[in-house]
Amino acid sequence: MLHDGLYEQAINKGLDSELASADKLSQTAPIDTAEASRVLAKYVAEVVERGLDNLRDNGGDLNAQVALANQIITTIQAETKEADFDSLSVAERAEQLLALFDRQNSIWASSVRGSSIVKTTMSEYSVTSRPISGRFSFSRPPAEPVSVISFPSLVFTRNGRIFRKASGVCA
Repeated sequence: MLHDGLYEQAINKGLDSELASADKLSQTAPIDTAEASRVLAKYVAEVVERGLDNLRDNGGDLNAQVALANQIITTIQAETKEADFDSLSVAERAEQLLALFDRQNSIWASSVRGSSIVKTTMSEYSVTSRPISGRFSFSRPPAEPVSVISFPSLVFTRNGRIFRKASGVCA
């Protein structure tokens, strides 16, 4: 069911049929050719994420998800005829790069040298090894600060003497 509001999304076949049968006014516009790659990539990313989730929910493991992702990349490579896309396929080990440090000048790397969690590789500069930049549409907002509640000091008497209890802090 369509709700009133402002939209900026690609019209897929399902949405197109809903718009045709809805008793509402709609405003549409062709996808701007200058923004087409961004608009379509955002839409395809949502579809791919749903497909990968569906694959997982139906018993597929991580290897099946990697295989599907690589099939999509292979299709893009075949359509664009760009050999560079082959290097963008997900490696079979299915890992994420979380950090990268200079071997010689990193305090972190030297403090854990020999640890099995540190893996370093040397690679040439290419499109696939550029740092991530920009804001992702699925990124989370910063975490909320922890609230601190202070209770006032308690005063009570016992046999005519005044006692003070230190204030408590709950986090």
